[in-house]
Amino acid sequence: MNTKLISILTALLLLVTAAHAQSANEARKVLDKTASIVGRKGGAKANFTLTSPKYGNTSGTIAIKGNKFNARTSQAIIWYNGKTQWAYMKATEEVNITTPNEAQQAAMNPYKFITIYKIGFNLSMKTSGNNYVVHLTAQNKKRSVQEMYITINKKSYVPSQVKMKQGTSWTTLDITNFQVKDQADNIFIFNAKEFPNSEVIDLR
Repeated sequence: MNTKLISILTALLLLVTAAHAQSANEARKVLDKTASIVGRKGGAKANFTLTSPKYGNTSGTIAIKGNKFNARTSQAIIWYNGKTQWAYMKATEEVNITTPNEAQQAAMNPYKFITIYKIGFNLSMKTSGNNYVVHLTAQNKKRSVQEMYITINKKSYVPSQVKMKQGTSWTTLDITNFQVKDQADNIFIFNAKEFPNSEVIDLR
C-alpha cells in the first residue's frame, strides 16, 4: 500500500470519527434538554400506548417525578417510588411487590431513558421530519436494556415514542398529551387502605 493511499484512508477515517463524535455530542445535547423538561423537579404526566410481545398491548396514563412513576391502565395500576414497585392487577386484586431491573422499569415508564442515557451508552442521532431520532446502544452487552430509539420533537423537545430492545424483542411506547404538572410524592407509593380486599404478594 503506497503512502498516498495510506494518507487518504487515514483522512477518511478521521472524518468518519469526527462525524460520529459530532453526532454523539448533538444527541447528548438533545437528550439533556429533553431530560430537563421531562424530568423537571415537580413532575409531569402523559398518556401512553404500549406494544410489546412480552408485555402485551395496552394504553393508559402515567405520572412521573424524577425516577418515580405511577402508571394506570384498564388492567393494572403500578406504583414505583424509585426502589420498590407495586403492581395491582384489577382482575385478581393481587398486588405484587418487586424490585424491578432497568428494563422492567423502562417497559412501563417511557421516560426511564432520562435517568440512564448519560452512562454506559453510545449515542447517535438523525433527523426525521420534525423530529430528532436518538439511537442508544449499550456498551455492556449484558445490560438489561441493550438498545433504544427515542423520537423527540425538534421544537418542544418532548418525546413522542420510545422503542426499547430487551433480549431479541422490542417494546414500543407511544406518548401523547404530555403535560408539565406537579405530582404529589404519595401517588408513587401503594396505599393498602385504598384496596382493602387486595392480596399482597412480596416477590422481592
